[in-house]
Amino acid sequence: MSTIRTIAAVAACKAARWTLRLLHRGGTALPGKVAMKFDPEVLRTVSRGMKILVVTGTNGKTTTCRMLEHALTRSGVRCLANKSGANLLSGVTAEFVCNADWLGRPKTEYAVVECDEGALRQVVPLLSPEVITVTNLFRDQLDRYGEVMHTLEAVRTGVKTVPETTLCLNADCSLTSSISLDVPNPVRYFGLDVPVGEQKETEISDARHCIRCGTAYEYKYYTYAHLGGFYCPKCGYSRLDADVAVTQISSLSAAGSQVRMRWPGGERDTSISLPAVFNIYNAAAAVCAFTAFAGQLREKYGTQLDPEIVFDALSDVESSFGRMENFDLDGVPVQMILVKNPAGCSQSISYLTQLNQDYTLAACLNDRTADGHDISWIWDADYEKLSEDPHLKQVLVCGDRAEDLQLRLKYAGIPEERIELVPDFASMLEKMRSSKRPVFAMPNYTSMLELRGLLSQATGKKAFWK
Repeated sequence: MSTIRTIAAVAACKAARWTLRLLHRGGTALPGKVAMKFDPEVLRTVSRGMKILVVTGTNGKTTTCRMLEHALTRSGVRCLANKSGANLLSGVTAEFVCNADWLGRPKTEYAVVECDEGALRQVVPLLSPEVITVTNLFRDQLDRYGEVMHTLEAVRTGVKTVPETTLCLNADCSLTSSISLDVPNPVRYFGLDVPVGEQKETEISDARHCIRCGTAYEYKYYTYAHLGGFYCPKCGYSRLDADVAVTQISSLSAAGSQVRMRWPGGERDTSISLPAVFNIYNAAAAVCAFTAFAGQLREKYGTQLDPEIVFDALSDVESSFGRMENFDLDGVPVQMILVKNPAGCSQSISYLTQLNQDYTLAACLNDRTADGHDISWIWDADYEKLSEDPHLKQVLVCGDRAEDLQLRLKYAGIPEERIELVPDFASMLEKMRSSKRPVFAMPNYTSMLELRGLLSQATGKKAFWK
């Protein structure tokens, strides 16, 4: 039942968002903060009765949410999603409050929520979701999270607040899968049953040692970073069989991938419209979460949701803003790839070097609060692989810490004459516009927002919050 506090919170939130949008501001988090001034737990009220999927983890949250939202839309249901990427308590609250009527009653029955790892403990007790998916855990934003074990503990703490929620965990990530060791939740796993690339430990690993006994892991196969068929030769902790698993990768290209996937309904060939290995993982996570969600709806509410529709959604899902997003800049193809930590950056570099086409790289680096002020992670990313790529013809560097990135690229072995320091993002846009070859932009978070804003204006794309 609505209270005066709830009604006031809803009115204040809607008014704040309307004002900010009128001023061409996103209005993604501040309206939520305003609402919580009136009612700190307004999120519980405005989400009551909704059927909710939550996705958390270091990399892949936004894209996995996009896949799940697309599958629900294809199922014929209206779905709330925090598309802007505002994934802290204030941002999630703003989306749900603005989705409610003036009495705080939700207007939609379903929601897909991207949630920051550190905010999970605040958000999920108020939402009581049917499913929580944890994509992976990597070292990220050291000045905010600390080492990756702190992030793991934050996620585990959040999960423990909703013991009846089904978990979908990455079987290939020894950190993520360990969450199941001491929680009562029902658990399903997803992963890759096949290796990717060279079978040797060449990349940075955020989990070299067994989480139970400290012994160095051994691997039956690798996919990337610390993901793969891990096992501890001493205590026996190892990768568990996945409920949803990629059993074959038939092709990988800039247009997407073709894989064979095992799922509770059997095996089937699957098209994924987004490129790169990390999007194969995101697709497996989406299939795992969607099938678990469909099962929950059937058992708890008698609702029939066809689980196979998620495969149709994967075949034509569009990229989320900044994540493999494509632009046509006056005839110059531009693809934007958000990078924010060593594992994700190294995988993006691997993707570029496998395309076998000449290209210009636009690398952007800021160190603002949303990025994390510690940029030392760039020294762990595998930029050396770029120096070995004959198709990399030019590197444009921009952002608050452009000189640091320029130095990193120089030490990686890229010739100085190929690296150009660009003074600002407006100038970067013009450099990209005049490129004689495709441009791949690799910005971190706030530099992505700034560069994408200029690209959107130039190409007619929607603002990031739409």
